[in-house]
Amino acid sequence: MKKPVRVLIVGAGIGGLTAALALQKRGYDVCVCEQAAELREVGAGLQLSPNGLRALYRLGLGEALRSFASEPAGKNIRLWSSGQTWKLFDLGATSVQQYGYPYFTIHRAMLHNLLADAVRATKRDALMLGAQCIGFEQTDDDVVLRLLDGREFRGDVLIGADGVHSGIRSQLFGADQPKFSGCLAWRGVIAIEHLPQHLRCTVGTNWVGPGAHVIHYPLNGGRHMNFVGIVERDDWQIESWTQKGSHEECHADFKGWHQDVHDLIRNIEVPYKWALMARDPMQQWSRNRVTLLGDACHPTLPFLAQGAVMAVEDGYILARCIERYEDDLALALKKYEAARIERTTSIVLRSSENGRRFHNSALGSADGAAAYVDREWAETKVRERYDWLFRYNVDEAPI
Repeated sequence: MKKPVRVLIVGAGIGGLTAALALQKRGYDVCVCEQAAELREVGAGLQLSPNGLRALYRLGLGEALRSFASEPAGKNIRLWSSGQTWKLFDLGATSVQQYGYPYFTIHRAMLHNLLADAVRATKRDALMLGAQCIGFEQTDDDVVLRLLDGREFRGDVLIGADGVHSGIRSQLFGADQPKFSGCLAWRGVIAIEHLPQHLRCTVGTNWVGPGAHVIHYPLNGGRHMNFVGIVERDDWQIESWTQKGSHEECHADFKGWHQDVHDLIRNIEVPYKWALMARDPMQQWSRNRVTLLGDACHPTLPFLAQGAVMAVEDGYILARCIERYEDDLALALKKYEAARIERTTSIVLRSSENGRRFHNSALGSADGAAAYVDREWAETKVRERYDWLFRYNVDEAPI
């Protein structure tokens, strides 16, 4: 009898858990090692576009997601100073008609917990907490993962889904060299009842202005609003999602912006701030029986709302490749890398480009801003920027 394949995954974030679930659905034995003592996500929202939702629906999570996600009717652009509004594109039923799946906005912790519960439902001890990886060794036949507490786990494949500061990536390819992007990001969640009625909107909104932008969208069936504000600053370079800031500092970063923006800031429950670090796209993710996934191999600036979705796509495609090339797992990982690297590299580069578009100096004056928005967010340009993202099919992508 052929020995069953065992897959080791380091990191129980959204990408690692998606990979685990996709592999379990194909009958593989999975062990996920997570260094945190408990699964916990600092309050924040994320956007799940149709390309990512296709994978999550195919993994059996669609109805559960729909029960607690929000489904924006569309997206708007607003001008930082006057609040002038332009429609970016329609979502809701239009998304389903055009791409086959909806567009959800969701609290990150809810997606995280849903994935973890699904993995544990298949195998209760598949997810191990308090399991900090300190290194691995691989041969032509297997991989041994070593933990800080002395435990060792042997598997046929090792997946580094351990985030932007990946230890697996460091052992494979050496330390990365992040560069400060020049931007600081604010984020937080707002109880919807604390906002003026006109801000309790069912659309996602992107405020654009010279040197900064703000995004907000509904969460939890419209009971909360997610806030992300990004501003060009050079005096904060700590890359941490858990660093608390103050309302006063956030207000100061958006001085002169429309009152609606300050109403949002005033009502954030806890404002967090973190430095956005840029990294060049990697040219290689895999060596023999070890590969990377999600932010471990393609961290991106958050200007296309595809970070979590890329990790979901990775996990699904990885499982397809392991199933297709099970008799040669090193080849399976190479096929996975080849299937994903061009797309994820494009997203990383286009995200940076989009950030520059959001912050353009032409947005400084009302007349210049109107002409700039009309040009840069014309329907043909919007379709060019987003259609190729949303139409991606994880079941049909060549592997």
